[in-house]
Amino acid sequence: MKRPKLKKASKRMTCHKRYKIQKKVREHHRKLRKEAKKRGHKKPRKDPGVPNSAPFKEALLREAELRKQRIEELKQQQKLDRQKEQEKKRKLETNPGVKLSKVEPVKEEFGHCKTKNKAISGKPSSKKSYCQELKKVIEASDVVLEVLDARDPLGCRCPQVEEAIVQHGQKRLVLVLNKSDLVPKENLENWVNYLKKELPTVVFKAATNPRDKGRITKVKKKAAPFKSKVCFGKEGLWKLLGGFQETYGKAIQVGVIGFPNVGKSSIINSLKQEWICNVGVSMGLTRSMQVVPLDKHITIIDSPCFIVSPLNSSTALALRSPASIEVIKPMEAASAILSQADTRQVVLKYTVPDFKNSLEFFTTLAQRRGLHQKGGTPNVEGAAKLLWSEWTGASLGYYCHPPTFWTPPPYFNETIMADMKCGFNLEELEKNNAHSIKAIRGPFLANSILFHSSGLTSGIIEGKDIHEVVPKQKEKEEEENKEDMNSDQEIVNNEIDEKSSDMSPAEETWEVLPEESTAGEQSTRSFVLDKVIQEDDAYDFSTDYV
Repeated sequence: MKRPKLKKASKRMTCHKRYKIQKKVREHHRKLRKEAKKRGHKKPRKDPGVPNSAPFKEALLREAELRKQRIEELKQQQKLDRQKEQEKKRKLETNPGVKLSKVEPVKEEFGHCKTKNKAISGKPSSKKSYCQELKKVIEASDVVLEVLDARDPLGCRCPQVEEAIVQHGQKRLVLVLNKSDLVPKENLENWVNYLKKELPTVVFKAATNPRDKGRITKVKKKAAPFKSKVCFGKEGLWKLLGGFQETYGKAIQVGVIGFPNVGKSSIINSLKQEWICNVGVSMGLTRSMQVVPLDKHITIIDSPCFIVSPLNSSTALALRSPASIEVIKPMEAASAILSQADTRQVVLKYTVPDFKNSLEFFTTLAQRRGLHQKGGTPNVEGAAKLLWSEWTGASLGYYCHPPTFWTPPPYFNETIMADMKCGFNLEELEKNNAHSIKAIRGPFLANSILFHSSGLTSGIIEGKDIHEVVPKQKEKEEEENKEDMNSDQEIVNNEIDEKSSDMSPAEETWEVLPEESTAGEQSTRSFVLDKVIQEDDAYDFSTDYV
C-alpha cells in the first residue's frame, strides 16, 4: 500500500541541534538577569496615607475621595464622548449627507475649559477657538504682558490686539523682550530705549529647564555661551507686577499673549519655577487659556497664540504662523526668511560657499549637513526645514535694527501712553533692566546674522474674519453641479431608453450615429457593412469546419 503524503513538515531535529538551542536560551536569560541585577530592583513606593495625629484628617480624606470621584466621573464622561464621536463617524460613513456636530467642552480641574475636538489640528476650525480663548484672556486680565522675540520685536507686535486692549479701557499693557540672550547687548539696549517710549518694557530670558521637570539633566562641558539655562529678568517682572498690585489695591490677573514660539509658557514656568505649562519646539502647543496662581494676590493666565492674517508678507507668515494650524511649504517659508537675511553673514554662519539663489543654498547646505535622499541626491526640502526650525526656534542668534525715527502707532496718543505707564515704578524697572542686560551674556555682533524686519504683523481677533466658508461653498457648488449633471444624464438616458423601446435594433444603431457625418465616413461604414454581408453569404457548407 502506498504511504499517504504528510500534510505538515516534521518538527523533528537532531539532539545536537536541540541541545544547542537550549544552551543559547539559557545564556540569554542569564544575560538578562545579570543586567537586571546591575540596574537594581526598584520597589514601588507605597502611599503612607494621612497619619492619625494630623489635624483635619477626616476633611482631608473626604477631599481626596471627592477628587477621586471627580476624576472617575471625568473619565466616564470622556468615554461617553468618545463613543458618541465614533457613532457619529459610523453614521457619516454609512450616510454621507449627515454632518458631524461639535463635541461639547469638558470642564477640567484647572479652572478652564478644553474643547475636546477630534478634528485634525491643521484644519481651520481650530482658528476660531484660538480667537475666542484670546478674547477671554484679554477680558479677564487687568495687566496684559505682550511677549516679544528680542530678535525681531517689531515683527512680534500685533496692532489689532494692542488696539483692542486700548479700547477696553482700564487695562495695562507691558512689553516683555524674551530670548534676550540671542541678541547682541548693543542691539538689545537700542530696542529697550525705543520701546520704553511707548510702553513699559521688561528685559527677560526664560529658563529652558524648569526645576520640577522630574529628571536630572547633566550639564554639558562645552555649551554655547549664549544658551544659558538661568532665568534673567524674573525679579524685575515680579517687582513690577507687585508694585502695580499694591497701587491697584486688590488682587490682579495678568494675561500673557503673543505670537507662537515667543516663549509665553516658558515665562510662566520661570516665574512659578515649576513645570506647569506645556512648552516645546513645535509651534502652537497652547490651545486654551490656563489659569496659574503665582501668589495670593497675582494670578497669571496663559493664552493661545495670535492668528496671523494672510495679508502679511511671506517672511512674516513664515516666522509667525503656527505650523500646527497653518500648513506652510518649507521651501517657500525658508526662501522668504533667507531673502531678508544678510547673505554674507549667512554664508559665514552656515559655512557654505556664496550662492546665487535659495535653491543653490539649500543644495549646498544639504550636502554640508549630510542630508541625502535615495540615490545620493541632496535633500533640499530637509535643508529648508532645518533652516526654518532654527529661525523659529530658540537656538539661532540674529538681530534687526530699530527704526531710525520713532513714530507712535495711530491707536496710541500721549494720554493713552501716560495711562499705560500709570501705577508702575519705571525707575526701578530701568535699574532692573540695566542689571539684566549686564548679566546676560549674549553673542557678539560679528557672530549674529543681520535681519531686515518686515514691520508690524497683522493678526486676526474676530472669528468671523477667518475665511473658512469659502472652501465649503466650493465643495457644495461642486456637489450641486455633480448632482445636476447626474440628473441631466439620467433624463437623457431615460429618453434614450424610451426611444429604444419603440425602435428596432437596426434603427437604434442609426439613431446613435451622429447626423452631421461626412461622406467619407458614410462610404467607409457602407463598405464595412457590405463586406460583412458578403462574408456571411460566402459560407461553404460542404467543408467541415473544426
